[in-house]
Amino acid sequence: MKNYTYRVIIEPDGKEYHGYVPALPGCHTHGKTIEETREYLRDAMSLYISHLNEKKEDIPEERGLESFETVAVVHG
Repeated sequence: MKNYTYRVIIEPDGKEYHGYVPALPGCHTHGKTIEETREYLRDAMSLYISHLNEKKEDIPEERGLESFETVAVVHG
């Protein structure tokens, strides 16, 4: 068994949450709560990678960088 670590994004989507994995194209899910969405994402990621393994395809690596930048804006 090998562990894979990926950046996940979870955003509000109406009354639910939308989650996706940028490094795994098409790996998306929805949940009623952030915790539920995270759980569904882990399941989706596992299935996605298992499918690639079965097809003997390369497993994508996380190459993204996420950071936050703060800028000061003078209003006037």
